[in-house]
Amino acid sequence: MARHPTALAYPVQLDPEPDGSAFTVSFPDFFFEEAGQHLSGGYSFGHSREEALAQAADLLETIVANHLAEGWEVPPPSAARRRPLVALDPLVAVKVELYRAMHAAGVTKAELARRMGIAPQQAQRLFDTNHASRIDQLAAAFAALGRRLVITSQAA
Repeated sequence: MARHPTALAYPVQLDPEPDGSAFTVSFPDFFFEEAGQHLSGGYSFGHSREEALAQAADLLETIVANHLAEGWEVPPPSAARRRPLVALDPLVAVKVELYRAMHAAGVTKAELARRMGIAPQQAQRLFDTNHASRIDQLAAAFAALGRRLVITSQAA
């Protein structure tokens, strides 16, 4: 069974600029090391805290899209530790969970397509964050991995 997609809310780091004119936005969960250098999935900024948080949502989706396209691991969210949380769009969150399930099963996108009886290009679109995949397609992909997609609504 897939985790509930709202569980994919990542803590965002908001660092005020020294002159107080803006906030720099980053996602510590997407920092990594390569060749001894500390790298980030990206940065953004906003002139106010509210604008910075709005930019953070776009940045998070861009980082996740890059990870899915490149075949990189999408880390689970860490604890908030008094930082604001930014949630992925629910459809993107389901795609991330499918991606994780596929990797955990040791299945490639080509094998997933074969199991689902669809063209490889159709399977590729299941992981494209700009493609409006249908829930029934995503549920079929989970089923091809021996998993179930369960979506529940939460009252506000």
